[in-house]
Amino acid sequence: MDSLPDALLQYILSNLTAAKDVAACNCVSNRWKESTDSVTRVVFPRNSFESILETDDSDTIVQKMILSFRRLEELVVYSPFSSNGLASWMAHVGSSLRLLELRMDNLASEEAILESPLKLDCLGVAKNLETLRLWGVLMMSPPKWDIFPNLRCLEIVGARTDDSTLSHALRACPNLTNLLLLAFEGVKSITIDLQYLEHCKLDFYGPGNSLLVLTSPRLVSLDVQGCSWIRVPETKFLKNLSISNIAGRVYMVDFPNLPSLEALSIRGIQWCWDALCIILQQARDVKHLFMKVEFTGNESLQPFPEIDFVEFFNNHPKLQTFDIHGAMFAALCQRNSLKKLETGFAIPCLEEVTITVRSPLNAEQKMNTLESLVRYARGLKRMVIRILRMKSNHSSADDFCDDICKFRYMHQHLIQIE
Repeated sequence: MDSLPDALLQYILSNLTAAKDVAACNCVSNRWKESTDSVTRVVFPRNSFESILETDDSDTIVQKMILSFRRLEELVVYSPFSSNGLASWMAHVGSSLRLLELRMDNLASEEAILESPLKLDCLGVAKNLETLRLWGVLMMSPPKWDIFPNLRCLEIVGARTDDSTLSHALRACPNLTNLLLLAFEGVKSITIDLQYLEHCKLDFYGPGNSLLVLTSPRLVSLDVQGCSWIRVPETKFLKNLSISNIAGRVYMVDFPNLPSLEALSIRGIQWCWDALCIILQQARDVKHLFMKVEFTGNESLQPFPEIDFVEFFNNHPKLQTFDIHGAMFAALCQRNSLKKLETGFAIPCLEEVTITVRSPLNAEQKMNTLESLVRYARGLKRMVIRILRMKSNHSSADDFCDDICKFRYMHQHLIQIE
């Protein structure tokens, strides 16, 4: 190493990221210590200061290291820190940072409301940020942010907030292309207007009755969890859409059209039938469809009404993969539906289907539907049949399982049972 040119040594040491490695290199020699000031990215893992009890001591160590760098572009801190410590780091490297990732750890701490300065407020000086990731955030008052003109990616995982505070924070990030908000508690009604947003994932924790209005003309992918009312007025470029609600009902989805949609996933305990029909009608050109909705009904839980087998596949001619859960499969397995099979009917593009069966009821029609899928989807390459533990103790459950096993034996090249 002694024979290496200074530039090459600096290049090697500048690729160090772990804080402990950088600190160890500083102790090797004066030459190495002078070269490590070219480090542009440093990571403080969760256990960086496990032997230090006081947060103030760890703040001092982090600050001493950060002050030794000429220009820091990426800073990741998972170890505990105070608001005063964060403020001192931001004062030194805030203007040069491009990526900042912090484990805030104040989600459950009421003292975070009284701390001064607030940790979120300290981030406002990093105006050149391109990526901001935060974990465990208590955000009960609007952060004192001006504008992050270069911020393209905002990710916050685990947060407690309210509607106005979240709206205020998002207005400071007008040029986002990627937005991820996971495990957000306290959001009831939110309007998001981001003209450059392309990828959006939202997960609102609670009773599942949030209202979302999202205006983003460049939106390509959208994943929403925990909303009962969803309105997205501009969906020209939307290719991937996922809507789920594991706690409440989905009452309304308002998408004017989905001309580019390729993948659709809809999940939840209960969807209103109108909402379900609307999303299926608008997704006529979808190629990949995943459905796991247990019940319909505006108030009480109700089973799915009959869905015409022929009409459904005629309305989704580009469908390539179809993952269908028990309720939807039962709705397709209707006697009258298969009577309408026309000469020349085909399911032209279907290549893979996964079916979850929960009950032996209506076994004959279910077997007829399985046979119809194999017969009319001539390009079918794989069928997976998942049989959940059936509650019935009647012999019909055994007979149904026997029929499926025989069906698999007849089409061994296609069918897999799980």
